[in-house]
Amino acid sequence: MPAIKHYLLINSSPENVYTALTTKKGILNWWTTQTEIRKKVGEVNIFDFGDQYHNEMKITDLQPNKKVEWQCFIGNKEWIETRLIFSLEKKDDSTILRFTHAGWKEETDFFASCNFQWGHYMKSLKDYCESGQGSPFRQH
Repeated sequence: MPAIKHYLLINSSPENVYTALTTKKGILNWWTTQTEIRKKVGEVNIFDFGDQYHNEMKITDLQPNKKVEWQCFIGNKEWIETRLIFSLEKKDDSTILRFTHAGWKEETDFFASCNFQWGHYMKSLKDYCESGQGSPFRQH
């Protein structure tokens, strides 16, 4: 099955990156300002992007400062059953982030568009963790 993958070095600690991935304050500063975040495996996070997209993701794995994993069960039909995996590794005073959006059924135009968008949001996450200023989706 196809997967979107990104690898980046973030000049911030794994603790800071993990917080950016698992708290409302973090998510709304790098991904979308319309979100509901929970804190335990089995609970559901909600991510909205205006009227365009509504995603609900079950938290399937949380390993503090090491891994965050969600599985989409409500959203665009191509996202259903896909998994978003953020793997963190400490490297000196920085964090290696390996991001995978796995479980796509095929490589469609929407897959390619999402790959492009994930590149933007990975840069936004990096910027937020390093400077406190990301570029999240904001409804106008």
